[in-house]
Amino acid sequence: MPVVSLKEIVDRAFAEKYGVPAINIVNDLTLEAVLAGAVEANSPLIVQTSVKTVKAIGVDVLFTMWESMTRGIEVPVTLHLDHCPDRQVISECLARGWNSVLFDASTMPVEENQRQTVEVVAEARSYGAHVEGEIEAIQGVEDGIGVETATRRESIETAVDFIRTTGVDVFAPSIGNAHGVYSSTPDLDFQRVTDLVEATSTPIALHGGSGMTDDQFADLISRGCAKVNISTALKIEFMKSSLEFLKGAEEKDKWDPPSLFADVRQHIVDLTTGLTHTFGSSGKAW
Repeated sequence: MPVVSLKEIVDRAFAEKYGVPAINIVNDLTLEAVLAGAVEANSPLIVQTSVKTVKAIGVDVLFTMWESMTRGIEVPVTLHLDHCPDRQVISECLARGWNSVLFDASTMPVEENQRQTVEVVAEARSYGAHVEGEIEAIQGVEDGIGVETATRRESIETAVDFIRTTGVDVFAPSIGNAHGVYSSTPDLDFQRVTDLVEATSTPIALHGGSGMTDDQFADLISRGCAKVNISTALKIEFMKSSLEFLKGAEEKDKWDPPSLFADVRQHIVDLTTGLTHTFGSSGKAW
C-alpha cells in the first residue's frame, strides 16, 4: 500500500464512523514504531510532525526517513505537519512531499486567518496535498506553539463560513479540549461537533486527545471526529519507558543501547495498537 492522501484516510473514517490515530513522532525510533503498530493492527495511520521536530531533524532528513520506512508498507499512511503558524515551514514541507499541513493561524483575527488559509489551501492543492484549519487556539502550549489560557469560541456560523470559504479538508474546533495533560476529565462540547458536521459534512480533527476517556472518544468519533491527535501520550510513553529501562540498567550496571531501543520501541508499538482499538481503526486498512 503506497502512501495516500490525508483526505483519503479521513474521508473513509468519517463515512464509516471510526477515528484514525494521528500520532506526533519525535525521532526515527518513534516513527518506525508507530508505523509498525499500524501494520500490526492493520490500521490506517496519520503520522504527524511538529514544527519543532521538523527543525530539529531537518526537512530533508525527516522526509528521507519517512520515504525509507514507508516503502512497501502494507497499510495506508500519510504524513502531516501539525500546528504550523510559519508559512515558510509550510512551503518547505509541502515542496518536500508532506501530504498535508495544519496552518495554525488561530491567534490571528478570523478574517486574516481565513485570507491566509485560502492561500495555503491553494498552495497545497498545487502539490496534491490537503489542509487542516482552525480558528480558535486550543489551550495548552506544546512544542512551543499554543496558548496558556482558553480563548473565546467563535460562533458556529463563523466556523461554517470559514470552512466553506477556505475549502479546508479537515477542521479542528475548540470544544473544551486542551493540549498536554488534563488535571481532570475534560468537560467537552459534544454538540458543537455535531453542529459543524451537519452544516458542512467536513471531517473533524480532535486535538488534545491524550487523557480523554474511551467513552468520550467513542462519542466524538461517532459525531464525526475522524482524525484523533495524540502527542503528549507518546512523549510520556517514550520518556517513562526510557527512564524505567535506564533505572534497571543502572541497578544491573549493564549498558546496552540496542536493548533500550528495543524496549522503548515495543512500548510505542503497544501504544499505537491500543489507540487503533480504542478509536475503531483496527482492521480498517485497505
